[in-house]
Amino acid sequence: MTINQKVNVSLMDKLGQQAKAAAIPMRSATSKQKNQALLLAASILRREHHDIITANQHDMKLGREKGLDKAMMDRLMLDEVRIEAMTQGLEQVAALPDPVGTINELVQQPSGIQLGKMRTPIGVIGMIYESRPNVTVDAAALCLKSGNAVILRGGSESIHSNRVLAACLRRALVDSGLAQDAVQLVDNTDRALVGDMLRASDYIDVIIPRGGRSLTERVANEARIPVIKHLDGICHVYVDAAADLAMASDIAVNAKTQRCGVCNALETLLVHEAVAESFLPQVIAALQAKGVEVRGCEKTNASCAVEAAQEEDWSTEYLALILSIRVVSSLEAAVEHINTYGSAHTDSIVSENYKAGQQFIRDVDSSSVMWNASTRFADGFEYGLGAEIGISTDRLHVRGPVGLEGLTTQKWVVFGHGEIRQ
Repeated sequence: MTINQKVNVSLMDKLGQQAKAAAIPMRSATSKQKNQALLLAASILRREHHDIITANQHDMKLGREKGLDKAMMDRLMLDEVRIEAMTQGLEQVAALPDPVGTINELVQQPSGIQLGKMRTPIGVIGMIYESRPNVTVDAAALCLKSGNAVILRGGSESIHSNRVLAACLRRALVDSGLAQDAVQLVDNTDRALVGDMLRASDYIDVIIPRGGRSLTERVANEARIPVIKHLDGICHVYVDAAADLAMASDIAVNAKTQRCGVCNALETLLVHEAVAESFLPQVIAALQAKGVEVRGCEKTNASCAVEAAQEEDWSTEYLALILSIRVVSSLEAAVEHINTYGSAHTDSIVSENYKAGQQFIRDVDSSSVMWNASTRFADGFEYGLGAEIGISTDRLHVRGPVGLEGLTTQKWVVFGHGEIRQ
């Protein structure tokens, strides 16, 4: 073992032990205490916004020097609007019902005992993420409200922003009488620490990666701890034969251009052949007016001259102003395309036909399936979660945007009156 490896193991042991110790009192923290900490954190972020922006400008400068791409730089950037969004996220999480301690499915058994399931914190959450410093705040807020401790490992490109944000959060914990080690930042950019976190099964109960495919694949392949994840956001909008075409155009343009560098942005537009001739010219013109590069199948090019789509386009998450379009013969063909090339993230149908909408929702195997709505709604805020810690395309133990309830587990609780088993 090298000296650096020893230092990293020592650091992870220290952070893990502190997080595990902090998780114990967090389990019994009251909703009032947790909400007070979140509201105080929001106040501190507003007060310290100049320092946050200064730290972020340092990260942005280094990012430009490193040649980070446009999408990465957009995710990295903080301004007053995004800081205010983070503070509002803290306030929204504080206003949400606390899931911890709630008992569901309480039933009386023939033996006389009452049996139910109680929501309880998972324990210690490990977050490994890239670029977006807002994840530092969103993740901490959800972990704290759900009674967990969290170890945050952001990317090196956002280290200065994350240091300031984590310090604000820890200050709020101390001032609220909670353990400051319930939020800890890995204040070291050594990439080897990622591997150390993935092996820290003595301390960390679940790992959540947020970032590019290479990061998520590494976490999924190397982790000795349960993982909540999604790999890609290859999202589709299918325009049905019975679609309101003006609505369909608005949805497609919004899903692609409202913000293109995010996982719920539209990547492939599917159009029923019955409406292709009338719909494609208007939607392609609207997309190109927004700066979108359109790549189309042969049938798309028969209606509008665009760049020819290649086979790999159907399985590509662009995270940029690029969109592939395919004309399909039926709803069933659209579903087959989505289930073949999609990433089980978010897919939407535009249709005025009730039977078609119901069939699409039933047959598309994704974590979020929509009807007459933009894929951009697949988001914790829009789903009323206050903020999300990530999106899960797995089937266990959560699926879709992961909010407070997704950061808890359940235990059986039994209430008796002296019953004994015969």
